[in-house]
Amino acid sequence: MDLALSGRSVLVTGGGSGIGRACAELFAAEGARVLTLDLRGDVDLRADVTDEDAVRAAVDRAAALHGGLDVVVCCAGISGPVGTPVTQVSVTDWDAVFAVNVRGPFLVAKHAAPHLAAAPAAAIVMLASDSAFVAAPGMAPYCASKGALLMLARALSVDLADDGIRVNCVCPSVVDTPMSRADLGVVEDGFASAAFPVQTAQDVARQVAFLASPASAPVNGTHLLADFGTTARSSLPA
Repeated sequence: MDLALSGRSVLVTGGGSGIGRACAELFAAEGARVLTLDLRGDVDLRADVTDEDAVRAAVDRAAALHGGLDVVVCCAGISGPVGTPVTQVSVTDWDAVFAVNVRGPFLVAKHAAPHLAAAPAAAIVMLASDSAFVAAPGMAPYCASKGALLMLARALSVDLADDGIRVNCVCPSVVDTPMSRADLGVVEDGFASAAFPVQTAQDVARQVAFLASPASAPVNGTHLLADFGTTARSSLPA
């Protein structure tokens, strides 16, 4: 299927590694003109997504380099405390997770919107998680932030509809990335022996590309839950 991404200008936050890097590589392979933004890694633009002035400057720079923006993919995110009971989560850690995972996409969308409004078939895709629907123990800040991100995308889809900008989320389950390996303590061995299904960053990138493309034009204000059907299964032992 032709996703009609060739020649389109794409900005990917969190493009230094993991899902963001995979998205950037896939869009480039589809013929898009891609710019990556991150605090580290081999990227085109450096910015802290929690800093409004830095985000404004980076987004404006991206639009200037490519003569506008057609697609924005918000992949920048952090896990925060893992395996930490909510009674032991500090306000500092809570705020840090929400700053990156919610304020960051808000700021990127806010400052990208005027550029996207000038483009035909513009789209924003945000990386949420199955943790917006099911909670893992000891990850309250992350789960809450991904739930907030899901609702932010819906609200943005309503606010930006008149400008012709679609906004959707991809909500994957565990993805094999450096961050998830570190979170789950499998940095060296990876997920080969995991007792649960794990998808690759490239799997998620394909989901993102579809939602970013004109091929999904009627899809707006919703999410793609990619969890191998886990949330569809009843706990009834039948």
